[in-house]
Amino acid sequence: MTAEAAFGGAGSPAGPIPIVLDVDTGVDDACAVLLAARHPGLDLRAVTCVAGNAAVDQVVTNTLTVLDVAGRGDVPVARGVDRPLLEPARPARHVHGEDGMGDLEPAGWVTSTRSADPRHAVDLLRDVLLAAAEAGERVTLVPLAPMTNIALLLRTHPQVARGLERIVFMGGAALVGNATAAAEFNVWHDPESAAIVLDAAAGLGVPVTMYGLDVFYAPRVSRSRAADLMAAPSAVARLAGALIDFQCRRFAEDDATIGDAGAVCAVLDPGGLTTRRLPVRIELAGTWTRGQTVVDQRETGLDHAHDPHGLAPAVIDVALAVDGDRYARTWLATVGATPDAQPDEGSTARRSER
Repeated sequence: MTAEAAFGGAGSPAGPIPIVLDVDTGVDDACAVLLAARHPGLDLRAVTCVAGNAAVDQVVTNTLTVLDVAGRGDVPVARGVDRPLLEPARPARHVHGEDGMGDLEPAGWVTSTRSADPRHAVDLLRDVLLAAAEAGERVTLVPLAPMTNIALLLRTHPQVARGLERIVFMGGAALVGNATAAAEFNVWHDPESAAIVLDAAAGLGVPVTMYGLDVFYAPRVSRSRAADLMAAPSAVARLAGALIDFQCRRFAEDDATIGDAGAVCAVLDPGGLTTRRLPVRIELAGTWTRGQTVVDQRETGLDHAHDPHGLAPAVIDVALAVDGDRYARTWLATVGATPDAQPDEGSTARRSER
């Protein structure tokens, strides 16, 4: 099935899509924050932070810095959980740099001096979602990080489901891993939280889309295009170019993924994504497979007749293919726009497609 069917059940708002990000910023999270902050088709209500790619305090600083560059100091940012539920935090400095965001401060970028919202991330998420529900709105929640904050939210404040349109999370995979041979980093970092989120969402009737490694690497930007961005007058463009250039240099490649920004593109333009509704479980005990998203692609019926586990309670929309060029163009059109000339809302994702 296509993602248009998956996303279209509750109808579309007349204006921009209300969205909240949960991040561990992170080079790829930074790409996503820039897109969500600058695209006129999105109404970014809040950003919450969790330990993952970097320690949570560094994540807060990185997120505030990106929003400062984007001119979005109005977006509340809250500090969340500083470690997974059961295990210590395991930052990914080997991928994202010492500061978690491409070591941009030594390169001349000034980090934010603003303070985070005084509320805990879980409290901010609760407040935003309940306010939306009271206003007759629903918000799309986009976790781009280990889902510790989200697990705590759904278990302690299940009433927020009234304000949730859908959860679109970057994590997992049907076929591959990266943190291990079997597991993707965000789920591997806190598999218990991922399992709780899937279970809670199933019980609360909240639709879920998994934007995982099967599609994550497809939307890409060339190093030469990054150079063009870094030479642009817009600070947003220069930061976007620096993020792509850092990845190209770190991995010695001529292009780089926009990463988590693809999940934000999926909210904007679900027609670029191909999904299939499938049962998914999180492996919590395997020696070699802890953190794996076990995606059941068997045909129902006889194939399950002798399975002692039965079908997984969580049946979600799993992204299996993406139009990478289409999503890369959406990102480039947004981050490359001048501050006074944002991309037209209809140029990349016509409202009628939703």
